[in-house]
Amino acid sequence: MGVIIIQYKRLTLLCGHYGSGKTNVAVNMAFDLKNQYDNVAVADLDIVNPYFRTKDSLKDFKERNIRLICSEYANSNLDIPALPQDMYAITDDRTLKVILDIGGDDRGALALGRLAPQINEENDFEMLMVINKFRPLTPDAESTIEVMREVEAAGGIRFTGLVNNSNLGEETTAEDVLKSVEYANAVSKASGLPVVMTSVKEELYDELNGKIPNLFPLKLQEKPVV
Repeated sequence: MGVIIIQYKRLTLLCGHYGSGKTNVAVNMAFDLKNQYDNVAVADLDIVNPYFRTKDSLKDFKERNIRLICSEYANSNLDIPALPQDMYAITDDRTLKVILDIGGDDRGALALGRLAPQINEENDFEMLMVINKFRPLTPDAESTIEVMREVEAAGGIRFTGLVNNSNLGEETTAEDVLKSVEYANAVSKASGLPVVMTSVKEELYDELNGKIPNLFPLKLQEKPVV
């Protein structure tokens, strides 16, 4: 399967409103990053949404020797906004390539604020907004931009690009993805940010390849049975 080659900065930060699918994107980008670099980590700083967590993919990370930096309360039923003890490795270890999964609203982005001064100073990052036109709070460019500005204000870092991850979960069709392109382009025009890629579940990749630029296949993350 031919996949776009992403030129990763040292830090790739992913934000997206609840239900955007940003954690699935983060997990798959970490796998892609590991194909290009040895010293890779995923940092889960989403202190708001405990349901879909990067920790759910811990087994896959261990198999690929990808380091996971996450709260000790991740994947539990404790609603405690704790940050990981080793989170400063994100900014201090500059040999480490990191995918950061950030909370998707202003409250969630507050965790990012603790690291923002060092991230801005190093200036070797991409801050990507994961957008999904099928979510009730981001159905159009205007509402999506509003969420983006709230995150920027809370986190202290400006977005540099967009990831179009418009989907309806397992029910997503190729036509749904094609229809989302106009929305993504509208968000791009309103924000002045490029659409870095459009991500789709891997089953749709062959059908859409060549019809949408910078297409990125996703293996959907499975929620462990507990």
